[in-house]
Amino acid sequence: MVFHGVDVKKQFKRMRELAPEAYRSFLEFDGKAFAAGALPLKTKELVAVGIAHITQCPWCIDAHVARAAKAGATDQEIGEVIFVAMAMAAGAAWSHGGLALQCLEEHPA
Repeated sequence: MVFHGVDVKKQFKRMRELAPEAYRSFLEFDGKAFAAGALPLKTKELVAVGIAHITQCPWCIDAHVARAAKAGATDQEIGEVIFVAMAMAAGAAWSHGGLALQCLEEHPA
């Protein structure tokens, strides 16, 4: 897989070579975070799809859409998650607009 001109497989292998213990620890943590628990895997993957859109990570979008589908998520569920992410991003911009207006009050021209 190549995103933004990065050969992911090659570069992740290099990351593992440069910091094998940290790399292994991250994979262990990731595995535990996504293990079924109070939330089933499908739900966790749908959450990850939404977050991947907010963080704008194409690698995460690709990986978690595939994992969500494998866990049983439907196209409609994934589509709805995208719109939830869009609403959250718009809501964050809206609320930060209030911060900007407050900054104007605190820093008059």
